[in-house]
Amino acid sequence: MGDFIQHNSSHCNFTSNNSWVVLSSIEQSIKHKIEAVGTPLKDWNIQINYGIKTGCNEAFIINRNKREEILNACITEDERIATNELIRPILRGRDIKRYGYDFADLWLIATFPSKHYDIDQFPALKDYLLSFGKYRLEQTGKTYFIDNKRIISRKKTNNKWFETQDSINYWEDFSSQKIIYPNMTKFLPFFYDDKGFMTNQKCFIITGESISYLTAFLNSSLFKFCFRNSFPELLGGTRELSKIFFDKIPVLKISHEINMRFKYYVSDIQKEFTKEKAIEIDKLIFELYQLNEKEKQEIGFIDIDI
Repeated sequence: MGDFIQHNSSHCNFTSNNSWVVLSSIEQSIKHKIEAVGTPLKDWNIQINYGIKTGCNEAFIINRNKREEILNACITEDERIATNELIRPILRGRDIKRYGYDFADLWLIATFPSKHYDIDQFPALKDYLLSFGKYRLEQTGKTYFIDNKRIISRKKTNNKWFETQDSINYWEDFSSQKIIYPNMTKFLPFFYDDKGFMTNQKCFIITGESISYLTAFLNSSLFKFCFRNSFPELLGGTRELSKIFFDKIPVLKISHEINMRFKYYVSDIQKEFTKEKAIEIDKLIFELYQLNEKEKQEIGFIDIDI
């Protein structure tokens, strides 16, 4: 046993305040190399925000049939157009895949408080929401007993009964190019969205600079190799991808021209994902970081289910 330890041991530096991770010499070397040329994401011109908390998903997140029912109940064409614009497609954390998504045909009633909607201008939508009971949707935190039934309203806020629980002052970000990823996941999947999807509270969104490149980097084998352990592991191998952990991840900054190059590759792989395309993107990332052949072989290709 002593001989084994002597020949297979590696020196690890435990002087930092970060979590301890035991790595081989080459793993340490690669990680230090990547960190040395990177800028922490907190210093990038990006914003990381939570998805939308409604406080009552059963009322505010609807399927296609209910959406059509509400739209068909509109009296005028103007009401139908305005209501249609207010009901937006939504992705949940479980829907996000590596470079893609599975749309469950769910829709969000996006009555954000920061938009200051007048619900009386949406009578069909108002009638639908009232079917859940105004006491249930009001945001007072109160408990009521109506017809011998206990009804708990949403938590106390300054928002109106027909509005979502969060103000969502960053509502415009959902219409911008963005990265969507789940807040808890085994697989570290990231999706580049330019279709204006809403997301629920089980997701984060990233907006700002170099979004195409960041999508490629975060989906890359290099990211998983170096930074998978930067996110705390929960039961069953699930990892928590909260903003406080992402802020510390150092990523090499690139030019606008390089970002546009990655936009082509990300767009292509999101049309049809293949392992070969993912490996090609990995190679581009390796080149940016000037990894040698030994380092590339050590990292290899880390598949989506690892």
